[in-house]
Amino acid sequence: MADCNGNCSACSKECGDRNEFLAKLNGKSTVKKVIGVVSGKGGVGKSLVTALSAVAARRSGANVAVLDADITGPSVPRMFGLTEKAEGTGDEIFPGITATGIRVMSINLLLPSDTDPVIWRGPVISGAVTQFWTDVVWGDVDYMFVDMPPGTGDVALTVFQSLPVDGIILVTSPQELVSMIVKKARKMAEMMNVPILGAVENMSGVVCPHCGKTHDLFGPSRAEQIEREGIRVLAKLPMDASFAAKCDAGRVEDIVSEGAQAVFAAVK
Repeated sequence: MADCNGNCSACSKECGDRNEFLAKLNGKSTVKKVIGVVSGKGGVGKSLVTALSAVAARRSGANVAVLDADITGPSVPRMFGLTEKAEGTGDEIFPGITATGIRVMSINLLLPSDTDPVIWRGPVISGAVTQFWTDVVWGDVDYMFVDMPPGTGDVALTVFQSLPVDGIILVTSPQELVSMIVKKARKMAEMMNVPILGAVENMSGVVCPHCGKTHDLFGPSRAEQIEREGIRVLAKLPMDASFAAKCDAGRVEDIVSEGAQAVFAAVK
């Protein structure tokens, strides 16, 4: 393009040059749709939303994969009960397969122990995420959900620039600072020319098992604020102790979530 300055990371325009920066998918794989699951801050349940969305997609009969791009805080394998390490050859890595057939790749499937910390600098972490795309034999995948680390740092930039992301799901919580965080995530998505498919408000109250009343532990819902930013709220997920127990036991695939179904409906 005539007005190109060579800085694709700050450009929202579509052009042939942008596609040159995409990493090449493993030759034995096809991925029809890539969905990033992002949050502006940590601790809002992004990985849970990723896992539940993947489970909902799998229940529809689709071939589903989860790429765990949260290299320094991987939690996806444990939620799915994956304990065996990933296998591979010199040039290829094979993903873990969950009980229902979801394909998963995470750094915890490569480390000697899942409690080993990943003490790497940003470029090395970004390189690992790219390798999950280029070196893993995913096979034929209809929907790949990418569990991204919180914030707008190196890994988020790597995913947006190197993977053909079709859209993102924004995960938030009902706290006062949500408006600022949503604006940051929305602006980054706009800069990278990636559509926001919608938002999920997680930890949206807790239902008392005795009286049935909903208590807003983290303040009232901010769904209206989010929608004023032009982002559709797909679901509000309440805190549920049974969800936590099943995730800790590696049984996230046993959870049936109407909110996750709504997220998958927006992804399709």
